[in-house]
Amino acid sequence: MTKRPIISPVGFLAAAGMIALGLSIPAIAQTDSLAMLSGLNKGEWTIKHRDGSADRKVCVRSGEELIQLRHRESGCSRFVVEDAANRVTVQYTCPGNGYGRTNIRRESGALVQIESQGIASGLPFQFAAEARRTGTCQ
Repeated sequence: MTKRPIISPVGFLAAAGMIALGLSIPAIAQTDSLAMLSGLNKGEWTIKHRDGSADRKVCVRSGEELIQLRHRESGCSRFVVEDAANRVTVQYTCPGNGYGRTNIRRESGALVQIESQGIASGLPFQFAAEARRTGTCQ
């Protein structure tokens, strides 16, 4: 006797909706672990944008602070697109303030490369930056 996976009604409706929209259904269930981010060194990080815009400092406690650099509010929903040993990609939606998709590539525990794009406050954004641990949080 072959065991069949149990699909919840919510999972079934989500899959049916994706099929109706012509979207592919991911083969692997989403885990939301983001282990790579939790392994980053804690403390103050400096974000240097490649376009030369002003540097920004962020206090990193979990690593997830680097996902929504253009959407600081809480209450955003997230979908983990990729969760690998040295790279994560997260798509998020902030009701009433837009959405974004961020890719973070780990070079070391104190250095990452960030690419992000989306809509914030009604305007499109796209940036590439380097984030480096530069001290302790104030």
